[in-house]
This record gives sequence, C-alpha cells and structure tokens, in this order.
Amino acid sequence: MTERPGTIAGAATVTPDDPRYENLLDAYNHRFVTRPEVIRVPTTTEQVVDAVQAAVTAGKRIVVRSGGHCFENFSALPDTQVLLDLSQLDDISYDERFHAVSIGGGAKLGHVYRALFARWGVTVPAGTCFEVGVGGHFSAGGYGHLSRRDGLVVDHLYAVEVVVVDDTGRARAVVATREPDDPHHDLWWAHTGAGGGSFGVVTRYWMRSPDAVSHEPEAVLPKAPARVRRRDVMWSWETMTEAALTTLLRNYCTWYERNSAPDSPYAHMWTNLIVMHRSAPMFVLTAVIDEAVPDSDKLLDAQLEAMSAGSGVQPSMTVDQVMPWMSEWMPSYSWPNDPKGRYKNKAAYLRRGLTDRQLAAVWRHLTRDDYANPSACILLTGFGGRVGAVAPDATAMPQRDSILKLMCSAGMWQDAAEDDVHIGWVREFYRDLFAQTGGVPVCDDRTDGSYIGYPDVDLADPAWNTSGVSWQELYYKGNYPRLQAVKRRYDPGDVFRHGLSVELPA
Repeated sequence: MTERPGTIAGAATVTPDDPRYENLLDAYNHRFVTRPEVIRVPTTTEQVVDAVQAAVTAGKRIVVRSGGHCFENFSALPDTQVLLDLSQLDDISYDERFHAVSIGGGAKLGHVYRALFARWGVTVPAGTCFEVGVGGHFSAGGYGHLSRRDGLVVDHLYAVEVVVVDDTGRARAVVATREPDDPHHDLWWAHTGAGGGSFGVVTRYWMRSPDAVSHEPEAVLPKAPARVRRRDVMWSWETMTEAALTTLLRNYCTWYERNSAPDSPYAHMWTNLIVMHRSAPMFVLTAVIDEAVPDSDKLLDAQLEAMSAGSGVQPSMTVDQVMPWMSEWMPSYSWPNDPKGRYKNKAAYLRRGLTDRQLAAVWRHLTRDDYANPSACILLTGFGGRVGAVAPDATAMPQRDSILKLMCSAGMWQDAAEDDVHIGWVREFYRDLFAQTGGVPVCDDRTDGSYIGYPDVDLADPAWNTSGVSWQELYYKGNYPRLQAVKRRYDPGDVFRHGLSVELPA
C-alpha cells in the first residue's frame, strides 16, 4: 500500500566491548550462540531501514530477532555479522487510518495481552508463552488457547509493515494489507503463515478482525473473556500401566475427532495434554474455557469423562479454578525459565488420532530405562474449531482441518555434553511415531505436515526424513510456489535467510 525509505539514524549500536553486549545476546535456546560484530537496537521503522541498508551496502550478513524464542538457530546463526534486535519496537496503539490495533514487531505476547485487555478489553488468539515475540509468532500463523474460538492470529491480521531489499540493494519499508486490490497484497499473504526471516524485517502488524464493522477500538478484535474456568488434572506414573495410558490417549484423540468442527459447542474449549517421561512423577492435562459459555463446567466434566472412560485409572489430583482474565490463569510455558536451557522439539499436525502402533511407540519411549529427563515429553494440544473455517489457501498456513498439534520434546537440559543424548532420544521417538511414512508426518488422511512456528531442520535432512516428501511440502503444502514468487519479488538477493527460509525459485 505504501513505501518509504529510511530517513532517521540513531539505532543503538552495541559492540563486543559494550557492557550491554552479553545481555543482548541472551535468548531462549542456549544450544545456539552467535557473536555478531555489532547489535543494532532500533526504536523506529526508519532506523530499521537504515540498519538494513548499512548492512547490505557493507556486504554484512544481517539476522533479525524479535523475541528470540526459536527452537532452531534462526536468530543466532553462526555467520551473523549484524544482529538486528527488535525488542524496543514494542509499542501498541490504535491506528485511526486503518481502524486497527497497531503492534510493534518486537512486542512480546505478555505485553500484547495486557495492553489489549487493559485499554480496550480485547485480545488475539495467540500463544501461551508470554516471552515469545510477535515477529515470528504472528507471521507463522499464531495459535493458542483461544484459537478454537477465534481462529489463528493471522485470521485477524489486516496489515503488516516489512523492511525489504530490492534487486538494486535498496532497503525500504512496505506496508501490505489484506485488501485484494493492494499491489502488495501477496506480501501480506506471505506473512499469514510462512514464518519470519524469509522476506524482510517485520516492524509492525495491524490487527482487525475481518468481520469487524465498527471503527471503535473496543470492537475491532475478539473480546477477551471476563473470567476463565481452568482445570488441571494430574495422573501418577506410579500406578500407570500401558493399557491405561493407551486408553487415555486414544480417548483424548477421539474426543477431538468428534468435537473440532467450527460450530462445535466445544469450540470454546482448549486443552493441552503433556505426558512427561516416566522419570517425572506425574503428567498433566490443562483445560480452559470462558466461564460465560453456557454450562462451561459441564463441558469440562464431559471432556474429562470421555477421556477417562475405560482407562481403569483415576487422576491423582484435579484442581478447578475460576479466575479473572488478567490473573495468572493462563498455562504459560515461558522462557526465561532457565538461563542456560537447551532444547530440541519436533512437531506435527494430526488430522486423526494416534494409531495403536503410534500409541505403543509413545509408551515405549516415555518408559525407556536408558533415558531419564523429567521434562522430556509428548504434547497433544487442541486445534480445530474456528481454525477450520478458513480455506487452506486463504492464508499461507494451509493445515486448516487438523484437530491436534503434536510435539515431541526433549524438554530442557543445561549441559552441552548431554546434547547428543537428549537430541537422540527425541529424534528416535519422533521417527518411531511416523515410521510408516518415512519418519515424518506426511500430508495424508491422518497427518498434515508440521508448523513452521515449531521449526525442525531435521525435516530437511534426508537422514531423518526418508519419506521423499520435501520439507517445503510438510510446512506449506501447495502454498509454497506462491511464497517463492513473493520471495523473488521482495527479497531477490536472498538477504533474509535461515535453515528453513523460503527459497528463491530456480
């Protein structure tokens, strides 16, 4: 819609001899550490344009970081010479021009939730890790505890501002909107599921629901619940058998198969089942629902009853709470939870529940005696609902009819000497789960690839992906050629790239 060059210098410049340097390097996954020549900390879009232009002109490798909460090394690449830290681009306001809420590209989810609610009583259906930056989270699609009710974050994205570099090496800021006649419409579309780091630097998002008719800020995004009903259910490993766990997991998946339509009465409910390795004493189900939903307590009861049926085991503890939206109700799994944490995670979309063979693999790997990590786990997170009301090509995120997101996680560890042990365990677990499809969740009637917001470079490694299906297909399906066309137009020099970035067409 608009373009503008950089005109204002003055982004903070931090070099290795600056006392701020080590602090600004710190990020989520300490498996990856970069030591750039300089860190730039802009506070305006113009400063971002200038920083990008200076790096391109000097031939320096520039890497962008919004929140730094990345499972891979995309914001800590070893060849980084200039690190662009967007943490100070975190302002939130109402833009009368677009009648939309403006959110800086470096804002973190915790700040976003608090500002949206305190100022206007609204929210976005984003994630549960409060330290995640919107730059990568929103552009990957963005989902969380309200997505079954409200869809993905990008279903509410009206516009995005991106600093791009053209074929002459000129950096400029482009604003792209969802208006069909916008000449930059495809750049907007690319930021509805392709993830960050492929096209340019996201400096701002404008959020407005497509069905919003009012110009009042209180009415342009989904209303936040006033109070939330939360249930935490814990089962002890001490009394768990393979038959019991298999039944619980099968029932959990079957419930989602039956209750994930956009108009389901359960579309207001979100659950997250985390089954830790047996070296942990328990595993837990968290379920949340807006208290204002009619019979919200009965809906929670029915879900737990369906999950427990025939398992022969009772929870060791069940905790029910009703809490105000702005209280500590949300199940957050946020960094900074450990200043030296190291992580490896592998994800999949499920269109149907786990098979008996897969359920046996879950038991086998979570009870292995040759491995022990209380935080290693499998997660099965609720999806579906209003997510499925949008066509697969309407946004860049095509997995619209999945019912669950699955993640195999090696949890957290601190010692680099243990990397091979933990990474090896989660790789073997994941490969075993999808052994019948080449070790990855191919796009078929049961699975539907993976989520670029949970990046896994193993999907591009033929040692771990023997399916013959490319990582591009697993993440983007039929949307990939259009993404490549956007890449060719807006980043023809491949300035912005990482291990799973959109590639220029041949």
